Amino acid sequence: MSDESPAVEPENPDDVSSPLDDASPMDVLDAVTKERDELKDMALRLQADFENFRKRVATQLVDDVDRATAKVVESILPVLDACEAAAAHGVQGIESVWSALLGALQKQGLEPLDLSDKPFDPATAEAVVHEPSDGESTGPVVVEVMRTGYRWKGRVVRAAMVKVKG
Repeated sequence: MSDESPAVEPENPDDVSSPLDDASPMDVLDAVTKERDELKDMALRLQADFENFRKRVATQLVDDVDRATAKVVESILPVLDACEAAAAHGVQGIESVWSALLGALQKQGLEPLDLSDKPFDPATAEAVVHEPSDGESTGPVVVEVMRTGYRWKGRVVRAAMVKVKG
């Protein structure tokens, strides 16, 4: 005889019980439907979060490109100023270069600020000369633009230098 104990039989997978075994088919259906709805809501939230992330990244990329391009345009503004000054002093042949450069930049979004005879706005102009008003005053008015200001895609990249009255 042997002293060995009898071998333990492995459990039969069919003998495993589930908490839903005692539940009615309607309870099982309700539990599965609830789980499906929770997973569906989770998937929809995840999809919406990803779409928002994608839009935010695209917007940020456009803003970064616009900011970088504005810096390049800002570095070209002294060239426009030199062309404008040369044309004002009667230098021949400069107007075509100035016009071509300004036209190319305007196609990309550069706008010269037209401030003459308009109310002074410190967001778009820097008052470097001030004259007292000679009558009733409704506030300072730009009487002369000494250096043109520019806006790039809706944002002021350089304020104009102006003479104000009032």
